[in-house]
Amino acid sequence: MSSDKTEPLFSIKDMVIAITGAAGVLGSDLCRSLASRGAKLAVLDIQAGAAQKVAAAIDLAGNQAIAIETDVLSQASVSNALKTILDSYGRVDALINGAGGNQAAATTSKERTFFDLSTESIRNVFDINFIGTLLPCQVFGRFMADSNKGTIINISSMNAFRPLTRIPAYSAAKAAVSNLTQWLAVHMAQEYSDQIRVNAIAPGFFLTNQNRFLLTDQQTGKLTARGETILAHTPSGRFGAPEDLLGTVTWLLSDSSKFVNGIVVPIDGGFSAFSGV
Repeated sequence: MSSDKTEPLFSIKDMVIAITGAAGVLGSDLCRSLASRGAKLAVLDIQAGAAQKVAAAIDLAGNQAIAIETDVLSQASVSNALKTILDSYGRVDALINGAGGNQAAATTSKERTFFDLSTESIRNVFDINFIGTLLPCQVFGRFMADSNKGTIINISSMNAFRPLTRIPAYSAAKAAVSNLTQWLAVHMAQEYSDQIRVNAIAPGFFLTNQNRFLLTDQQTGKLTARGETILAHTPSGRFGAPEDLLGTVTWLLSDSSKFVNGIVVPIDGGFSAFSGV
């Protein structure tokens, strides 16, 4: 296929994209990369200063972005973010639900068994991953329903395919995100418009601020036993880099995937395909 046909097929130029959790390791890189392809970004994060830095870097590169302090666990805050985007850009074409993560208090260890995990820590992890996806889907989804078009991309995880040891709350929450993605894809298409699509990506193992304490030793920087096991079960033999998400996300945002709806795409270096032998 010639480049003049390929580029429009995968084009996201002038698309208005809102990303939650956009100041994180993966979210910020997605923001910069999508903006470099001509998209107009709304950088949503609870850390206002960090969101401003991401938006400023995008502006400095000659692309467009606005930063909006957003608490994805507050419907009022998410609704205000949508209003700000509409005031600035006049529309929103896509939502990427990037807010999420795990925490040490909801992770089992020799010192903290499953039976010792507090309800509060489990609820915190479940809320930021599942409720923090659900609320933006409701707020932005209503706008898309009224507009009869739009794209939502959720962030699931390998834990939704294969629950991993030590992180029961995170695994359960991401499984819920995958289920919600499929349910919402059907609901939006049947009840509102077949021009509204809901899909998800399931990243494999990427080093982020939330999982670094599990995969690397804080003092030496070397891999922990868990980190070594993960790489041994990842055929690509490495952790993912933020740019590894860009191609799949661009595909799901663009018209090249306009008949793709309700799927969860692994981006895992082959982890989910490997049996260990």
